[in-house]
Amino acid sequence: MTLHRSPVPAAHPRFSRRTAIQAGAIGLLGLGGNHLRALQAAGGRASSKRRHKSVIFLFLSGGLAQHESFDMKPDAPDRIRGEFLPIDTSVPDIRICEHLPRLARIADKWALLRSLTHPYNEHSQGHAAMLTGMTPRGRGFSGSKPQATDYPCIASVVGTQMARNNNLPPALVLPEKLVHVTGRVIPGQFAGLMGSEHDPWFIEASQFRSSQYYHGAFPEYGFHRTTGKYTPENYRFAAPSFSLPPGVLAPRFKDRVGLLKTIDAQRRHLDRTVAVGGFDRYRQEAVSLLLDGGVHKALDVHSAAGEIQDRYGRNSFGWSCLMARQLVEAGVSLVQVNLGNNESWDTHEACFRNMREYLLPPTDRAVAALIEDLDERGLLEDTLIVMAGEFGRTPKIVPSSRTKTPGRDHWGPVQTVFFAGGDVRGGTVVGSTDKIGGYPIANTYKPENMAATIYEHLGIPKTAAWNDKLDRPHQIYYGEPIVELKQGA
Repeated sequence: MTLHRSPVPAAHPRFSRRTAIQAGAIGLLGLGGNHLRALQAAGGRASSKRRHKSVIFLFLSGGLAQHESFDMKPDAPDRIRGEFLPIDTSVPDIRICEHLPRLARIADKWALLRSLTHPYNEHSQGHAAMLTGMTPRGRGFSGSKPQATDYPCIASVVGTQMARNNNLPPALVLPEKLVHVTGRVIPGQFAGLMGSEHDPWFIEASQFRSSQYYHGAFPEYGFHRTTGKYTPENYRFAAPSFSLPPGVLAPRFKDRVGLLKTIDAQRRHLDRTVAVGGFDRYRQEAVSLLLDGGVHKALDVHSAAGEIQDRYGRNSFGWSCLMARQLVEAGVSLVQVNLGNNESWDTHEACFRNMREYLLPPTDRAVAALIEDLDERGLLEDTLIVMAGEFGRTPKIVPSSRTKTPGRDHWGPVQTVFFAGGDVRGGTVVGSTDKIGGYPIANTYKPENMAATIYEHLGIPKTAAWNDKLDRPHQIYYGEPIVELKQGA
């Protein structure tokens, strides 16, 4: 039986004069009385704060090299071990890359799974497996574009199972969709079989969607696949507009006529694409978000103290992680952070230069800051952090066919997944790989186990299910949670 979200009991809230005026404007906007629920949420939120479980899923699109991060092989031959040296961490017997010094200092707060495997060496297939938590590909799968028959992403599953908190959707994705520089939209990040009305909310905070600048997680650092100007003048990590799955209803629309025109345009579009009920849901949520000052605050990273922004890093990596912290603190159950667009971690070429100069430093700073900030705020034990890519990298270093500089190719047989927070036992390493870091040799796990660990932390029952567009039930758990990661295991 499908687990349906229980309706929130009526709290008979008091309304401010401003909310009452907004309610009166509902008819003028053409939204209908059913959108009063959005205003009620904005104007009459319960005063008591209930602790909630949340997940921050950091996705490293392109594939993190395990040899240059968390599973180094210093005793392997030159063509395997690479240029970087391992350093000690705060936990005896755990050593990681020298370019992750901040994470090394807090190793007692995180754990590693060094033995996650799936059969795919191609980007789209790997993305789909890791973003959906399903190793099999959906019927009619295409690596070039999402399909309605794809399995739903983890964010969409969570979005159907978790209740809204503080007027926010249960699941959000930032700072942008995963889109290749060629325009190819990566499959695996949408609702697929659930129907597009269950696509996750995407917070488009990146300013790098034009051809003038490189599509990447932090192009303000510069990057190896492009030349020229990287950072627009006066660059800010934008307080974003929302990208709704059927279109965009942006907060910047200030007058009622402009808003009405936008809604009417979306209505016409949706009449051709999805059921009216699905559109109505998005209209209600959009109105809620447009009117809620607390939501806007959670999305505004530049309102954070300067020392906090410096701590995370004043770049898209740092601001993304800071926004994720603000959102889970505000009540979001799952925030997926895409730390790398255009497959930025795809280090076929100039692997060591790019990891040393562009990829590892902002990751080390931002992720360490995220863990410490959550801990200091008393949120870490309720917030599970998971960091993974679509696959690992080959054990053998190879010259790039294009530039002849060394790098590593795609490698589905094994990758290291990083965990922190929740009931994760810090200073733990689960699983191991062979002498060259090519295959798991102990405690092998799959994407299904990673997804189950996320679902269990959020309290989703193992009997829960989601329904597809034909109202057929599908189970959520296809693997067991990774129990070795847990405290007391």
